[in-house]
Amino acid sequence: MSYWFNIKTGKVEAHDDPERAKGGDLMGPYETETEASTALESARRRTEEWDEAERREREWETGDPESNTWDNNPLNG
Repeated sequence: MSYWFNIKTGKVEAHDDPERAKGGDLMGPYETETEASTALESARRRTEEWDEAERREREWETGDPESNTWDNNPLNG
């Protein structure tokens, strides 16, 4: 069975639950309730790993250890 984490309610929802939310409020599917219940922590950890990999890549490409302060988000000024 598949499980989903509802980011709006903070609760795990089973795939066969007729009350399960639809769309953008769900993260998943996950194979177990435990995996679904730790969805936010897993996503945070993966994002940090990706950010660190990008930082190392920018430093390698530029040779500048300070290049990791660059932010490509135009909304951040």
